[in-house]
Amino acid sequence: MARGKTEIKRIENSANRQVTYSKRKNGMIKKAKEISILCNAKVCLVIFSGSGKMAEFCSDSTALPSMLAEYQKQSGERIWGADHEMLNGEIERIKKENESLLIELRNLKGDEIGPLSPFQLIQIEEALQRGLTSVRDKQMEFLRRLRDSGRQLEEENKRIAMILRQHQIARRGGSTEEQVRDFREIGTGDRSVHMPFSFCGDPVQPDFPPERN
Repeated sequence: MARGKTEIKRIENSANRQVTYSKRKNGMIKKAKEISILCNAKVCLVIFSGSGKMAEFCSDSTALPSMLAEYQKQSGERIWGADHEMLNGEIERIKKENESLLIELRNLKGDEIGPLSPFQLIQIEEALQRGLTSVRDKQMEFLRRLRDSGRQLEEENKRIAMILRQHQIARRGGSTEEQVRDFREIGTGDRSVHMPFSFCGDPVQPDFPPERN
């Protein structure tokens, strides 16, 4: 008894649809391999699943870009427009520039400098000298900032020590003269620290001789 013709339509069950896709995809890739080997044909197969996953096959010594270019030539249809051609040219330019920079980097490391001319070697030496000067300048700048930070920390430590001493004297109930003496001992050698107003006592009045009638 002959089998009836199966109607081709979308499989509604997602699990069955995924199983069928996997089987048919593998079958198509197998057939593509067979025809490329048996008939010496150039074959490129690209499949996108419903979820967007790509599967592809290209026969030996065949690449998809070359196949698309051949298709464009044979069919007369333009796959890439002017914008795509310009973008492709820009990509090629960047690739060449990247290769040139990699070669220059290897030369700066001292690799592959045998074939270079004396003029090229002089250019590499000058580039290394400029880099060394820049590194030294950065190093000196870092040391200057470090010294400035050290001075700021030292001044801040003196200021904090002065404040702590002031609070200790205030808790002991020391006299104004004692506060001034301790402040001077703490601030010796630091001309940038000024005495706070809380340390200042009453202004000294000069002793004038008594008036004579």
